Amino acid sequence: MRYGLPGYVLSTSTALGSPPLRYGRSKPTKWERIGRGGWTSPKLKCAPISVRSQFLLTPPPYPLASLEPHMSQETVESHWSRHHREHLESLNTHVVGTELRDMPLEDIIIASYNKGDPLPVFIHAAQTWNHDFFWHSMKPGGGGRPSGVLLRLIERDFGSFEQFLNEFRVAALSQFGSGWAWLTYKANRLDVGNAINPCPSEQDNKLVVAKTPNAINPLVWDYSPLLAVDVWEHAYYLDYEDRRSEYISIFLDKLVSWDAVSSRLEVAMAKAEERAREEELRERKKRMTLFCPMMKVCRFIWTVMMVMIRMWNDLMKLTIESKS
Repeated sequence: MRYGLPGYVLSTSTALGSPPLRYGRSKPTKWERIGRGGWTSPKLKCAPISVRSQFLLTPPPYPLASLEPHMSQETVESHWSRHHREHLESLNTHVVGTELRDMPLEDIIIASYNKGDPLPVFIHAAQTWNHDFFWHSMKPGGGGRPSGVLLRLIERDFGSFEQFLNEFRVAALSQFGSGWAWLTYKANRLDVGNAINPCPSEQDNKLVVAKTPNAINPLVWDYSPLLAVDVWEHAYYLDYEDRRSEYISIFLDKLVSWDAVSSRLEVAMAKAEERAREEELRERKKRMTLFCPMMKVCRFIWTVMMVMIRMWNDLMKLTIESKS
């Protein structure tokens, strides 16, 4: 890991490969929900978009055309039903018959990242999680300014909301090739499990902007992601061609769901407080573990002293009685 401009982290891992991008235009396809199992298109006569395994492909939390004109139905449809789906199907293929099958997706990501030496399943697990997180980072009629605790922390950690927007844009634009830009809440002080913490301890309990290549996400640092923008070309090429800057600006100004970001921050802060209490309890138990042997030694010394005092008293009594 290395640091770039103040306020965000640059991940420099190049261990992950990138699946090929698909280009080309096609007419928007009408998708219909099939019960609880998935989605299908009468026009294309394709199978329902579902996978008969642990992880199922869930649609974005809004109609596929509802982000227009800022993100076309064609882009959302292709991105979700093709790229997202392919990663999810590959994920299910990799976990079948392994101990990963019964693990939560977040745990699979941490385990398969393997401290920077990722296993083959990592890119598919991470991209499945990343895409679902990305869909829920947007909403129709999004953008604007956040409020409440989120806005206060942004102003505290970045100086102003406008400065945050600038740092987020720089991170997204300067990510060379495929990858992601993130707003995260960094609350941890120590590595946890298989995660790697790239920031020094003095930057705990604050918001951090980060950019990551390929499929890597902040979960591998044990950070809490709050907002993500996909800067793989398939996320914006149909609508903006090579104008990534315009895509990023539209995402921030017209699509971001600050309600979702605020909810994630609330969960992240509650999790951080719980972890702090657990760490305090562990430290207290550790101190007690060190204190108890000392107490045993003191109790032994006290017992020996009391025995010696009683013996001395008995000896003095015998001496007095013998003289009398």
